Amino acid sequence: MGRPVLHIGNRQLSSWSMRPWLALRKAGIGFDEHMIPLDRPDSRAALEAVSPGGTVPVLESGGVAIWDSLAICEWAAEHNPALWPSDPGVRGQARSVTAAMHSGFSALRNACPMDLCRPPAPIALDDAVRKDVAAIQAMWTAVKCGDGPFLFGQWSIADAFYTPVAARFHHFAIELDAASQAYCDTLLADEDYRDWFDAAQREDLLPPGHSHA
Repeated sequence: MGRPVLHIGNRQLSSWSMRPWLALRKAGIGFDEHMIPLDRPDSRAALEAVSPGGTVPVLESGGVAIWDSLAICEWAAEHNPALWPSDPGVRGQARSVTAAMHSGFSALRNACPMDLCRPPAPIALDDAVRKDVAAIQAMWTAVKCGDGPFLFGQWSIADAFYTPVAARFHHFAIELDAASQAYCDTLLADEDYRDWFDAAQREDLLPPGHSHA
């Protein structure tokens, strides 16, 4: 069986691609990477060629395509259960906050799209966006536990899902409470995130595909 292939969108913009990419890296799963630019005339055809859903990310493994970011993360967790907290109750909380990001906070996502090349600068936020920002911070406060700096102590899939949120907060200069800011600083200083961020800055210089050990 060949190595899994993760098809991703532009690193600068594709928050959904970042999430499973981080999970695969944290799981220690070797994979090949293929970027499909999302801003070209042939993007739709390229997506449909690899994804039944016509979207990225897509993981190809063992002749099967998995085309949802959370499903790919769960696939990685089946290979490395340490991607979720070991305690069943805490694991349920981690899945809850992950699902909340997967399906919600559309006002924040629409008003503040992820752009890793955007110089940090504030914009006017409407009430719906402010409500999302407040809800995210309240949720982080409610579930934060463990001795480590991440949401549940040690890094988990929940952190993968909130890393693009931390990037949004940074690039749109959104003010946070002290604990939330410290958590975001931790996510944005993470070595694997920095690899993704650095690649986003030189994206046009990268070959069409490359591998991760």
